[in-house]
Amino acid sequence: MGRRQILESAITAKSPEALGDLYSQWAGSYDNDLLNEMGYKAPATTASIFQQFHTDKVGTILDVGCGTGIVGALLSDSGYPAIEGLDYSDAMLHEAKKKGVYRELFQADLNKTLTVANDRYSALISVGTFTFAHVGPEALHELIRITRPGGVICFTVRSEAWNEHGYKGFTEDLEAQGKWALLDRQTIDYIEEEHSTCEVLVYRVS
Repeated sequence: MGRRQILESAITAKSPEALGDLYSQWAGSYDNDLLNEMGYKAPATTASIFQQFHTDKVGTILDVGCGTGIVGALLSDSGYPAIEGLDYSDAMLHEAKKKGVYRELFQADLNKTLTVANDRYSALISVGTFTFAHVGPEALHELIRITRPGGVICFTVRSEAWNEHGYKGFTEDLEAQGKWALLDRQTIDYIEEEHSTCEVLVYRVS
């Protein structure tokens, strides 16, 4: 299966189990396929945006859907020493561990309640997790719960999913409920080979 076919299968996976099996096969070549061959622009751009709003180099950051650790490595290189990572795929976590930038890595399903204490993190970042098949907007409730008041949540949503899967209304409802406040929203290049874009959103938790 070629890299484009693998990516399309990941986008359209019908179950977490199918997605996990796919990432188990892809983990070893994921970085090269996406970064070097397909032009995966979102991690670097999103990490840069995140740093504009979260300048605290002391508090702990959670990389949500960390995959092989691309974003964690970018933040570590920028001087953030306390990064933890969460992902559904054990194979991806195994690759992330090799980068040596995470204080802790753990497996979890974002479609379920996380075994993480309230207000645990000073900031969260998530790139590539909120698409079509992986996780829906409902998972944002858990991200807010585990972020301390005043903390920053920065995440991407594929533009097609943003328009088709209810993210706009869901995020606006959370803001109307006083759960968080929008700091920034940008549309950026996602994967160059696809000519795709994603929305980057930054919120301050109330």
